[in-house]
Amino acid sequence: MAWADAVGRFSRDELLEFVADGADGTPSSRIDVMVEAEILRAVEPFGIDVVSEEIGHVDNGSSVAMVVDPVDGTGNATAGIPISAFTAAIAVDGRFTEGLTHWFADGRRWWAHVDQPIAPSTSGRTELDGALLSMIRPKGSGDGFLAVARRASRIRVLGSSSIEAALVGDGVLDAFVDAGSRTHRLVDLAAATVIVERAGGVVLDVHGEPIVFTTEIDTRWSGVVAATPELGRAIVDEVRSTLKNGGERVVDEPLS
Repeated sequence: MAWADAVGRFSRDELLEFVADGADGTPSSRIDVMVEAEILRAVEPFGIDVVSEEIGHVDNGSSVAMVVDPVDGTGNATAGIPISAFTAAIAVDGRFTEGLTHWFADGRRWWAHVDQPIAPSTSGRTELDGALLSMIRPKGSGDGFLAVARRASRIRVLGSSSIEAALVGDGVLDAFVDAGSRTHRLVDLAAATVIVERAGGVVLDVHGEPIVFTTEIDTRWSGVVAATPELGRAIVDEVRSTLKNGGERVVDEPLS
């Protein structure tokens, strides 16, 4: 596995060293580039399109595309914190049909297909008050983060959007939230739109933008992954109430 090879061969500083410019203009670390290269080699024989965090859009003229984040949680992976993952989604004619997240540390996998029925497995929580949430660290004023945190019972900041989203699908977390900072790219949310929604949850954007397939890697969202539509809407409403008062700002930095 490319991830295990990279972690075994290089020090933390070497893994984090910027060795290229990513497709959206943010620097790409050594571990991201190494893992992505192996993924591209594995996918090449199938002739499908690829949208990846580092290389951007690989256009093979196919109606099938794979949206992939080679290492979601780069900062965790390089620091030895066992919360990082490979995550990918398949889109057919622009519609997401399949999602996969693979947790590097313990090999756990979450997979779903839109045509495969599964029993609901989220927590089913509908109310924000007293919820267990995972959130992206505060940015800008932090107003949205604090507004949601005050109503939740517990808050976690884990540093891997794909794992945090999958844990919502499992019912471990009630929701995962970017409180208005537009940090998420499609590679962070694509798999969740299948995995979590098949489990009975919902994936929304705080700003009301649809989370749909695009080849533009620099498009950003503030994702809210929630156990139920009711909880998702409650979180969105809470964050948006702070945005009206000049809360969070738009950011442009890597999510790691």
